[in-house]
Amino acid sequence: MYIELTEDNLQKIVSENDKVMVQYGATWCGNCRIMKPKFKKLASENDEIPFYYVDAEKLPESRKLATVDNLPTFAAFEGGALKNQVQTNQAESLNNLFSEIKN
Repeated sequence: MYIELTEDNLQKIVSENDKVMVQYGATWCGNCRIMKPKFKKLASENDEIPFYYVDAEKLPESRKLATVDNLPTFAAFEGGALKNQVQTNQAESLNNLFSEIKN
């Protein structure tokens, strides 16, 4: 399941789901646009974990759940807390992050 957040409510989503994957991006970010289809593809292959896209500029409260000082940032949440994150434009790094919460 892939959802683009339109409300600043990621904290609620993370607390209500055991595992969550997040891509933090922005409309002006070229690497974010490159990685978004890869993030969506990973989401389509893993229905058991929700994937969310967060516009880091429009949703400041959701951005605070991870250390977002470069875009794109990918974050893996488990048990209501940030498990790990990576700032990357490499699909392999995204897959490695996802594997930390997959099972």
